[in-house]
Amino acid sequence: MNNRFHLKHVAIFWIADSLAAILLAAALAFGVSAVSGRGSLDRAQWPEIWLAIAGIGIAAMLRALLLIASADTGEVAAKRAKSVWRSRIFPHILTSAPAQQWMLGETVADAVDRIEDLGGYHARFLPLRRAAVVAPLLVAAAACVGSWVAGAIMLATLIPFAMGMALAGTAAARASARQMEALSRLSGVFVDRIRALPVITSFGAEDRVSRHLADSTQDVATRTLAVLKVAFLSSAVIEFFAALSVALVALYCGFNLLGLLPFPAPETLSLGEALFVLVLAPEFYLPMRRLAAAYHDKQVGEAAIERLEQIAPSSAPCITPPMVAAPMLRFDQVVVDYGETKIGPFSLEVPAGSHVVLRGATGVGKSSLLHALVGLAPLQSGRILVNDQDAHGMLLSGQIGWVGQSVALVAASLADNIRLSRPDADDDQVMQAAQRAGLGMLIASRAEGPDLWLDHRGSGLSGGERRRVGIARALLKDAPLWLVDEPTADLDAVSAAQIAQILRSAAVGRTLLMVTHSDDLAQIADQQVVLT
Repeated sequence: MNNRFHLKHVAIFWIADSLAAILLAAALAFGVSAVSGRGSLDRAQWPEIWLAIAGIGIAAMLRALLLIASADTGEVAAKRAKSVWRSRIFPHILTSAPAQQWMLGETVADAVDRIEDLGGYHARFLPLRRAAVVAPLLVAAAACVGSWVAGAIMLATLIPFAMGMALAGTAAARASARQMEALSRLSGVFVDRIRALPVITSFGAEDRVSRHLADSTQDVATRTLAVLKVAFLSSAVIEFFAALSVALVALYCGFNLLGLLPFPAPETLSLGEALFVLVLAPEFYLPMRRLAAAYHDKQVGEAAIERLEQIAPSSAPCITPPMVAAPMLRFDQVVVDYGETKIGPFSLEVPAGSHVVLRGATGVGKSSLLHALVGLAPLQSGRILVNDQDAHGMLLSGQIGWVGQSVALVAASLADNIRLSRPDADDDQVMQAAQRAGLGMLIASRAEGPDLWLDHRGSGLSGGERRRVGIARALLKDAPLWLVDEPTADLDAVSAAQIAQILRSAAVGRTLLMVTHSDDLAQIADQQVVLT
């Protein structure tokens, strides 16, 4: 059942609430008409009185049930909408390249908090917007039964009411967008500073970071106050027009009953008709007042959708065809821009199935080329082609084997750390990859075997063993393209020779692009390119 179905039901409940209000006004007016103008009640009047009381009770109970139903169904619609956004945003964040302009904490705040901000937008504002179009017209039509002049007054006062809502909404939209941007930025700064806390304390930068957080917090507070100012102002404008409109209806009905209208009366109202119209007057503006109360949900929801669209645009994603064979790579005048530092331009062609080693002085940009290929480095200009297709926007992370000098580990078993590259691999496949990567002796020497528990630092593993975990992941993934970044750096000669031999045998049939300073490791390549 789609979400639009639930939104229609919520709107129907809100419209039905207006119909119940008409029933309540009619029952009240009927009851007052039954007893008005009579000094005492006789037995013949009691059936009419009990009928009016029953109508009032039924209408009140019906309105209560409709309010409960609209709230519950609205929450269901909001949960469905948030679930759809989560299924769209989370995979995009988990698979997109980290070389984006947002901080990690900012992205997390957008993916979590911004989705939660959609609750009121879908649960209240969208259904109320539909109901605010139909319900007032129904109430005005019912009011015309009692007084067509009062009905005309209600319809005429819709114009300034709608204009007030539009003006207030425009100002609130801008303020909400600015406040949400500042809040996301504060979340990003806070999370990133917490991650870097050891470095901050080591360099004695606590005061500077505290001032930075204080400035960001003050910015959020200032923008939040701006949103509240607009919200209070818009509420005041809307309540003023609603009260003025009800007062006009009340004045007309009262002066009509007293015969004090300063112009010829277009109609003569009875007490029951006047009471019926007066009770309906607030109900005429109630749907719009509810919509105005939910207008903040609109601004927050629309600002959240705008932020989420920036993370995962609604346009169709670039479908990356799976690599069935070793690909060809071409770097065409690639320039990597780190802000103050620019590296390049570089031009390089890696034939399909070849093994190419990048060499050069430290800082010349060897690793940056690998990072630019997978989106980890900001590409300022130039193109990177994979099988003659632009790599920009292609989802390559699932089709690349990465072997680096720094291997990320998680608090889990050795087997589970290897299985990170291919979660669906069974134990036999994990063990085969571990054996090929040279981890057999480690597994055999530990009583736990492949269930050896590792912490995030890899405590208990040597540098070479940690590198072999990275190689085992690449072997298990079995990708046709391998990117290798200094796999033997800081290792002893024996470990470096063993890893070089493993890479030599594992790279057969794959395209290999490797960065290294090692002369021995470079010998496994078909071509050596020196970057300057």
